[in-house]
Amino acid sequence: MADADRFETGMKTRREVLGNAHVDRAQAASTPFDQPFQRLITESAWGNVWSSPQWTKRERSMVTIALLAALGQDEEVAMHVRATANTGATEEDIREALMHVAIYAGVPAANHAFKIAKNTLADMRAASLREEEKK
Repeated sequence: MADADRFETGMKTRREVLGNAHVDRAQAASTPFDQPFQRLITESAWGNVWSSPQWTKRERSMVTIALLAALGQDEEVAMHVRATANTGATEEDIREALMHVAIYAGVPAANHAFKIAKNTLADMRAASLREEEKK
């Protein structure tokens, strides 16, 4: 796949998973300093890995949350928990991914990630209720 195609595929997948608002904010905040990095992650992470047909977005979502939790990447854990609204991963899927973290990466990492996931899921439910009230 040509670089331009991989970038376009990556941008499409990135928007499907993270949502237009998140990607638009990231693009707007991009500067000449980090534009090469933004291109790299769009082509590599989103255009190659997340766009591969071998796993569903739901499966990738669970693995990504587990890896980020194990690495202590708090903001990224929250971002990918929010993305489950677009990937089809459920709260039960998130819980199971974090249970794996407890066994394979340690209870403290899982405990912290559970806290982040609980807060993020509560925020998502509250936002959903606010949206319903507007209707």
